[in-house]
Amino acid sequence: MSYKLNKKLIDLVPYDPITGHYDIRLDANESCFNLNDSLKEKIGRSISQIDFNRYPDCLAKAPTKAFSELYNVPEEFISAGNGSDELISIISSCFFEAGDTIVNVSYDFSMYEFYAQLYEVKVATYQKEADLTIDPDKLIAFCKEKRAKGLIFSNPCNPTSLGLDRASVRKIIEALDGCLVILDEAYMDFWDQSLLDEVSNYDNLIILKTCSKAIGLAAVRFGFAVSNRTITNAIRAAKSPYNNDTVAQTIVSDILSEKEYLKECRNIIVSNTKKLYSDILAINEKYSCFDKIMEPCTNFVFIITDKYEDIYKFMLENSIAIRKFRGAIRITAGTEAENARFIEVLDKYFNR
Repeated sequence: MSYKLNKKLIDLVPYDPITGHYDIRLDANESCFNLNDSLKEKIGRSISQIDFNRYPDCLAKAPTKAFSELYNVPEEFISAGNGSDELISIISSCFFEAGDTIVNVSYDFSMYEFYAQLYEVKVATYQKEADLTIDPDKLIAFCKEKRAKGLIFSNPCNPTSLGLDRASVRKIIEALDGCLVILDEAYMDFWDQSLLDEVSNYDNLIILKTCSKAIGLAAVRFGFAVSNRTITNAIRAAKSPYNNDTVAQTIVSDILSEKEYLKECRNIIVSNTKKLYSDILAINEKYSCFDKIMEPCTNFVFIITDKYEDIYKFMLENSIAIRKFRGAIRITAGTEAENARFIEVLDKYFNR
């Protein structure tokens, strides 16, 4: 064969999530709540009204309106994507040119670097402090040194569970005039430092939101980008015209309108996360087994430990899936019963 893959593709490997059945899934930061029967019936009625022979609304007006009302953001600042991943891909491919430099941070969401490199954008990685926090002044200096055209990071951070306060994020945005700041607030529903209501104040800010975490719709694949009118119009122009199918739009519209339900789920998840964190601290006090346990402002707990591989395998053997990193593990808060089972198995591991 004479045809060969280009250098961007030749070493790529498919995304490899944990597969197989496990009684408890605490590995993907999903909501622990499935939709109840009443909400499923509501969605079923709405889906039954769809004209399946027609293309979707290319601007996803119904879910955009529901998002606008839930978060009190003007509709003209919102664009919809097939999950935040598609929006990251669109921004990486269309707002930067080959050879431009975008800054990411470490630790952070791995797909930021993946999409940048796929579109031949250079990636410069800022290393966080030893305690995994971001020093705003150092990050600003790093971006200027690298002459970055963009900066992307999650706040609160996946996977560290730590957050950067609103004032610090403002400082970064304002200091990097001419640099596009992509702020991923996927986990901000669990904290109180969002900049969504300030997005129109800046000409260099995009905020990403997802329906996969607090909203509990990971199966649907829907996300939003929030920015000023100029950037929003550019995203709408650059995306595929029918990127959000009508079934997904219908489901998201129905669920985003359930404000009290979403608030109740969010509050329970926050409470469960705090209890999980407290119970992990108790395990550490009992066995002195971890190097560091991060206090979360997310729906998961991040633990630094040299036993990450053994703990991960032991959990799988007990039908519990968690996420491992080099030198760390991440545990999503599940239901009360799921969290209690995780703690029981964790205690069993250290008590062998």
